[in-house]
Amino acid sequence: MDQGPPRLDRRSVLVSLGTAGLGLWALGSAAWGSESMTETLNQLLPHWSDRTRDKLRALISAADFSGRISAADAAALAAGEHISVEALMSGMLPVARLYSRPPISNYHVGAVACGVSGDLYFGANIELPGHSLGFAVHGEQFALSNAYMHLERGIASIAVTAAPCGHCRQFMTEFSPAGEIVVLIAGGSLSKLSSLLPMAFGPRDLGRSEGAVPVNEIRLTRPAGATDALALAALEAAAKSYAPYTKSHSGVAIGTRTGRTYKGSYIENVAFNPSLSPLQTALAALLVAGDSYDAISGMVLVELENAAISQSSVTEAALSAIAPNVKLRRVTTRLA
Repeated sequence: MDQGPPRLDRRSVLVSLGTAGLGLWALGSAAWGSESMTETLNQLLPHWSDRTRDKLRALISAADFSGRISAADAAALAAGEHISVEALMSGMLPVARLYSRPPISNYHVGAVACGVSGDLYFGANIELPGHSLGFAVHGEQFALSNAYMHLERGIASIAVTAAPCGHCRQFMTEFSPAGEIVVLIAGGSLSKLSSLLPMAFGPRDLGRSEGAVPVNEIRLTRPAGATDALALAALEAAAKSYAPYTKSHSGVAIGTRTGRTYKGSYIENVAFNPSLSPLQTALAALLVAGDSYDAISGMVLVELENAAISQSSVTEAALSAIAPNVKLRRVTTRLA
């Protein structure tokens, strides 16, 4: 692998993401256009040229940024620094960590996934204040769900600020049943998932020949009276959900005061516990776009009628932690 210019090791990554940079990001996405954020990127990416940092800032401060950097832009960024895309992914980990929201642990994780398309997807960890740790979204889950919601057909590799925990290794198996995903750990370590999770329990153990990607859309009926844009967005997310074990397809749509809509599909895991609820997936989309919980103005959950499991209670509980004045609207649908 082309190492390129010196990269931040794991300790340097932790040090470089001090309270100043994270505090600035908390001001909101508008900060990306300020001189202060330019200085933050200078601190986070000291070995990169001004031109490369400016290009990256322009990409992630765009009004329609959704946590994805196209293959063409990734190649251009890497070429500008004379490094490989793998080295670029590792180098961008401090930036990915800016999307982290860990009010309980205060431990910030960043991840950058690379799809088979060559597109890159940011990820970071999320914790909900005052609620069970089961509501947490790990950085690797965030990045992979980001790729999933962009309909990425497969995952080639993922860079992370620290070695993936067992929970995340298990979640990754759903995206790479054969364990072919390459895991790049800050500091230079590189391994295949199969070596990090030997004798894995995967989709094949429950009769599945394929994993979560590529995304397979199912046909759902349009619920009576669900004609508003937010409900239709949730229905679309439910149709793209991955629920091969419970068949309980569901999706969430979050509406904001800024007029943006964020969709989240349920992503199930063969080991059950690492599954991501549709709300968790939608919150990842909201945060990586630079929006905040305060911007949430409405939320719709669409799920199958009489399904084996329901996302309603956990969604309401999580919503009470981040937007207590917003009432969840639940709509049921059927297979078409």
